[in-house]
Amino acid sequence: MVQFIQAQNIGLAYLEERFSLQLAEDEAFFTEWFENLPETTDLEKQELDKVKLHFLRLIRRPPLSEETVKLVVLSPLLNLAGFYDEPFYIRGEQSIEISAEDKGEVIRGRIDILVIQEQLWILVIESKRSSFSLLETVAQALVYMLANPSQDKPTFGLVTNGSNFIFVKLTQQNPPKYSLSDEFSLLKRKNELYQVLTILKNLSQILS
Repeated sequence: MVQFIQAQNIGLAYLEERFSLQLAEDEAFFTEWFENLPETTDLEKQELDKVKLHFLRLIRRPPLSEETVKLVVLSPLLNLAGFYDEPFYIRGEQSIEISAEDKGEVIRGRIDILVIQEQLWILVIESKRSSFSLLETVAQALVYMLANPSQDKPTFGLVTNGSNFIFVKLTQQNPPKYSLSDEFSLLKRKNELYQVLTILKNLSQILS
């Protein structure tokens, strides 16, 4: 009998055991988040300063819903990075499944936003869960990324609760490997949305 498992209940240890997933130790595995990044213009910085200001204003009156995070924080970032333009497309709320071989199990879950020809996955979690580490959501992102049918290309992910951001890279050669960026936060004095945008812009150039 097949056992169905909710993706949000999956941890990294489970994926390492079931899919031989490995954390890439070599820093050169995931250079896309820190090397050869495009410049952020003064106009873009002004827009990002407004995004941060709007977000900090909203969190003073919780709860902040997932849809509000998408509207206030994520949508401006995707727009500035060029993901609303050709050749990119965005699909939202896609249900996918992934199965573990010979284990009689199917991991089942939903993704919030799927971007760019199934090569960039973005997960937005409810801000009411912001007390949890985003690392708990990385495993959920990897579930969706492992189900990507285009296994010959690396896939990228972004997990965010509106205030914090972590990028993920996955390759599906045997064995599959993944790596994470540093965590960026809107709660720091410096506006780290500048760095988040440069990474998104870099990925848009790579994936186009």
